Amino acid sequence: MNRISRRFQELRQAGRKALIPYITAGDPHPDQTVPMLHTLVEAGADIIELGVPFSDPMADGPVIQKACERALAQGMSLRGVLERVREFRQGDLETPLVLMGYLNPIESMGFEAFVAGAREAGVDGVLTVDLPAEEASELANLLIAADIDPIFLLAPTSSSERIRRTAELARGYLYYVSLKGVTGSATLNVAEVAEKLTMIRACTDLPLGVGFGIKDPPTAAAIAQVADAVVVGSALVSRMAECAEDPERMRREVGELLSAMRQAM
Repeated sequence: MNRISRRFQELRQAGRKALIPYITAGDPHPDQTVPMLHTLVEAGADIIELGVPFSDPMADGPVIQKACERALAQGMSLRGVLERVREFRQGDLETPLVLMGYLNPIESMGFEAFVAGAREAGVDGVLTVDLPAEEASELANLLIAADIDPIFLLAPTSSSERIRRTAELARGYLYYVSLKGVTGSATLNVAEVAEKLTMIRACTDLPLGVGFGIKDPPTAAAIAQVADAVVVGSALVSRMAECAEDPERMRREVGELLSAMRQAM
């Protein structure tokens, strides 16, 4: 049992839902990534999704697109992300950490080299946004052999058959994209999310996380009523951008927002 499975088991026993914040590695500066990861843990994060910056983040809205641009301008790369994970693990051996990004940087490194590097650094899961389960068996099987969970996205338009095929290959949890749009989109219908999660649960026993459109504590609390995990991205990344010139204020304000979401849940 790896860190992700163990964390969800602990949360079920405690009657709690997982809070999963997302930040982009290297944004606003590479030196601030590891301190921010520790801040997220202190503020109540159960699992962390660490974004791998990419030049064409097609599933992301302007907030995370700009975060990727800032990180890339600072020289952040996939190898640099793994170095930050390794540094984070020097002070935290318990918090599950998932890399979230796109296929191109992984292909450029090579699947076997990436998986070996991720395992050595202390990565627990990998979510590759533009790699559907139907095309993911090579990478997913390497990850599973290294005890790293391949995590996949499901959408409001996913059919029962596609949900079943995805769940067969997935480990850790499934990430349900709650909106037909990019990250940071506006309106979230919790009743529609609940209906879709019921459909997904008929196909799998994996925990279900919900992301996209979760911007404040009340929304996080509402989603926590129907999902196993609440994923928060653009709201945190936007706050980091606003406070980029003041790292201490940035960590304080992001920590306060995440802590408020945890308390609301």
